[in-house]
Parts: sequence; structure tokens; C-alpha cells
Amino acid sequence: MKHFFDLFIDFDDTLYDTHGNAVIALEELFRHFQFGQWFPDPQVFYDAYWEANIDLWTSYSHGDITRDYLIVERFRRPLCVNAELRAKSEASASEFRDFCLQVSDKFLEFCSNKPGVVDGAHELMDYLRSKGYRMHMCSNGFHEVQYKKLTACGLRDYFQTVILSEDAGANKPSPQFFDYAFRTSGASRETTLMIGDNLQTDIIGARDAGLDTILFNRWNVEPSGIPTMTVATLREIMDIL
Repeated sequence: MKHFFDLFIDFDDTLYDTHGNAVIALEELFRHFQFGQWFPDPQVFYDAYWEANIDLWTSYSHGDITRDYLIVERFRRPLCVNAELRAKSEASASEFRDFCLQVSDKFLEFCSNKPGVVDGAHELMDYLRSKGYRMHMCSNGFHEVQYKKLTACGLRDYFQTVILSEDAGANKPSPQFFDYAFRTSGASRETTLMIGDNLQTDIIGARDAGLDTILFNRWNVEPSGIPTMTVATLREIMDIL
């Protein structure tokens, strides 16, 4: 097999259990703002949040919306499932936007201090470091949040470089993101491997940038031969590298 020196590794939902930590943070958020007065069944709010969040992050990764729009909209949409809140939003859009920003700030505060990682994350990183790989975190996550999450979960010291889309001026999967990653890390395209859980942003983006890839198929998607390799668990990567 081809020998790699550098690893570009996605962070959210590849190493850091972003989904699991967000589930806990949403429950804390629901209690903090007493959303029960509008949503007797919390699951209605949670389901609406996840639907909005997935749609918005997909648009954000392709550069179709801004960070500021995402931050507001991912809470405006689920809150406006409730008719009373929807009426407030329509009556005073500016005030409701400020409320959504307040909710978003508290949510990010709750999220960023969660330590949960994907099963096998620390074991994998210990193994990769022992093998001498240079590791570079590649993420579309927000700058001020990602460093807090890295510290909270104990993964910061594994990475030689932290490469964020806000610093790159472009999101994965754009070629500009990967060009920036190579400039910043000093890695060579021919000896770099991308590891990530998202078929679109991580794997297709890296493939189009000329990299070999490992898809951590956490979400059981149909990879259709796109990644160079596919694993179902992080520990399987230790059998490859």
C-alpha cells in the first residue's frame, strides 16, 4: 500500500462526538430557556432542530449561505414550528433574530465544554502518533468553538496543525480549502491521506483535491466506490495504517 506521511483528519463526528454532545446540549438548552411552555413534547423541537441543522450545514459547506445566517436560522426554523413563536418572529423580526442569537450563544457554550468522543478516538490517535504520522485537523467548524472542544475532549496535542475553514476562507469540499491546508501544513499531496465521516465534504472534496481517502462510514451511507477505503469503526483504521 502507498506510504503516507501526513493525515488530514476531520474532527466533528469523526473523532469528536458532535452529534451525541449536541443531543445533551439541546436538552440543557430546552430547560434553560423553558421551551416547554411552547413545546410540551420536546421531541418536536429536537426533530425540527436536526432537520434545519443538517440542511443549513450542507448549504454552508457549499458556500451558499453565511455563518451568520446559519447561526440564526438553525434556531429560528425549529422555534417557528410553534405558531405563537412564528407570530412573534413575523411581528418583530429584529427582536426575534436577537433572541435566536442568544439561544445560539448558549447552545455553543453548552456544546463546547462536552468531552464526548467517538468510540476508539483516543486509541486511534495514540496509535497514529506512535507510528510517526503528522496529523492535521481539517474542519468547517467555527473558530472559537473548535479550540474549546479540542481542549474539552483532550485531543488538541495530537495535531501538528489545526486547519479551519474560517481561516482558509473556504469550506470543505472546495479546492481552496485543501490548497490552504497544504500550504499551512507543508504536507505533500502525494503522501497525504484524508480521514472523515462525511462523504460529500470530506471524501469527495479530498478526492477532487487529489488525495487518497478513508471514509469512516458512521452513518451507513452508500459510498459508491468514491473513497479509496471504507471502515465502519475507527479501530479498523489501525489495521490499514
